[in-house]
Amino acid sequence: MIEFNQVSLQRGTQTLLKNASLRIHDGQKLALIGPNGAGKSSLFALLNGELSVDGGDLDIPSKWRKAHMAQEVIATERSALDYAIDGDKTYREIEAGIANAASDNELAQWLDRMDHHKGYEVPVKAEQLLHGLGFSQTDLRRSVKDFSGGWRIRLNLAQALMMPSDLLLLDEPTNHLDLEATLWLEGYLRKYPGTLLFISHDRDFIDGVADHIVHLHEQQLTLYPGNYSAYERIRAEKLAQQQVLFEKQQTRVAEIEKFVTRFKAKASKAKQAQSRLKELERMELIAPAHVDSPFRFEFPCYEKMSSPLLTLDQANLGYQLADGDRILLPGVNLSIVPGHRIGLLGPNGAGKSTLLKTLCEEIPLLSGKRTHGEHIRLGYFAQHQLESLDTSASGMLILQRLKPKASDQEIRNFLGGFGFHGDRALEVIEPFSGGEKARLALACVAWMKPNLLILDEPTNHLDIEMREALTLALQNFPGAILIVSHDRHLLKASVDEYWLVDHGQVAPFDGDLDDYHQYLNSREQQAQTADGSGSETPAASNSAADRKEQKRLEAERRQRLAPLRKKQQAAEKQMETLQGKLDKVEQQLGDASIYDDSRKDDLKKLLAEQGTLKSQLEEIEMEWMDLTEQLEAAE
Repeated sequence: MIEFNQVSLQRGTQTLLKNASLRIHDGQKLALIGPNGAGKSSLFALLNGELSVDGGDLDIPSKWRKAHMAQEVIATERSALDYAIDGDKTYREIEAGIANAASDNELAQWLDRMDHHKGYEVPVKAEQLLHGLGFSQTDLRRSVKDFSGGWRIRLNLAQALMMPSDLLLLDEPTNHLDLEATLWLEGYLRKYPGTLLFISHDRDFIDGVADHIVHLHEQQLTLYPGNYSAYERIRAEKLAQQQVLFEKQQTRVAEIEKFVTRFKAKASKAKQAQSRLKELERMELIAPAHVDSPFRFEFPCYEKMSSPLLTLDQANLGYQLADGDRILLPGVNLSIVPGHRIGLLGPNGAGKSTLLKTLCEEIPLLSGKRTHGEHIRLGYFAQHQLESLDTSASGMLILQRLKPKASDQEIRNFLGGFGFHGDRALEVIEPFSGGEKARLALACVAWMKPNLLILDEPTNHLDIEMREALTLALQNFPGAILIVSHDRHLLKASVDEYWLVDHGQVAPFDGDLDDYHQYLNSREQQAQTADGSGSETPAASNSAADRKEQKRLEAERRQRLAPLRKKQQAAEKQMETLQGKLDKVEQQLGDASIYDDSRKDDLKKLLAEQGTLKSQLEEIEMEWMDLTEQLEAAE
């Protein structure tokens, strides 16, 4: 057990903890959350023994083995596999002992230790970790120095996971991961047997791993049971009791309700649409937990709109190399029209970023045709957008260069929505954190009033509050959106459909993110079968007998599901009836005369009827959702 008892911690002139107390039990999985600059990384340094408390007591079991994820990687010649294995220091110690044993007796002792450590499993575990984090088999032999910064951070994560530990500290482990690696890591950490404390701004990742939340706020540590969604509900209830925040809450909820209503009006009964509705309606409940966020902005949209905005016709996408063209995506045909809200899915290396760069003309088409509408205004946020910022300039100057005629006050107001208030807008951005630079890069995209947004991992470096603000801004953007992101909450709450980039093709994906997870698992199993590591898959039979049997099974399934479908249809009719009655009541409540003193009884009766209808409607909607989920599971 770890115990903070009236702990105080100071860095320079800033007090990060003041008489803070917290108890962490063995085996708990805790997400540490709090605003940037609150001291989350310093708290990790404290637990890791790199800092000492300035007051109070911090007790950590002396025998506990600690593992942590380093944030920088030295450009070494060691292979990726060896670098990952280096995390298991005991294994390396035993390995050296075996190599340097001076006698048969000493060798036998070292071999016995290796057997007890299960050392022969270590290289296999390292390979599995690296594959899970997106490294290919050929990558395992490459030198660490040959990888980019983001991939080196993945190697640091692999090394931390290789360390046998009782306490695992992970600072932003998903920051440089794609969706596939994030899903794999989530599953891996759920099985971690020790005590886990991690910092993350990915709410769905926190939900999938954490069983407790530690909120670092106003120099105190507050423990909340459950995952991030549970924390939001509890915090929303607390904030709702503060009258000063009530109006802000209602405004925020109203914005989301408006978007939900708009989506319902055009939603089909596809599973993806149902999943989206549930996510949007959940946002209404959690909105109050974020009313005190310092970020509030929108993406202004260019008034004119072409349809289509952008098309590719028989386009070969890839790269021009000295020894010839390397085609990743041949014969691509696609069209983006106003109102499109697309999430781009696909395994690492399949060509998602190549597609985005081609659409934005960062790389040329190898062949084929790219056509854009007359009124297109394209806003592009690249993975490495931060590197293109002029770090010798201020945020104010950067936006002035983009629109020289804009007034100073207009720019200040705009930057304020992204958290750059007062003189902060005038400061040179070189010392800004990665999160601050990412916010400024997003501000630059929004400042140019695009009608087509193309975003490649826009949430990297952003904290949870800024991600929530970005999600709301995307919901209210009337133009077209194309997004690649490992943040599932952002995707579920802001896109209507998915396109899959895989096996050299770009095609609509019929399903939601849960279906995509299953697709990845199936893809992995097929890959294992292909290389002989999995069981043999029998060839599909096209015989008439097989087709007849398949039809019989489908008929049985339809018959089995018929009662559920009837219940679902009946629930839909009830919802329509109740909604119609509620609309009539609310129409009467919209009549100003109902609020005259002479009609108090009528008003009271209508309000009671409104409450009853809302309650009944909510109940039947929950029943409909439950029936729908049962049907989805059965299908």
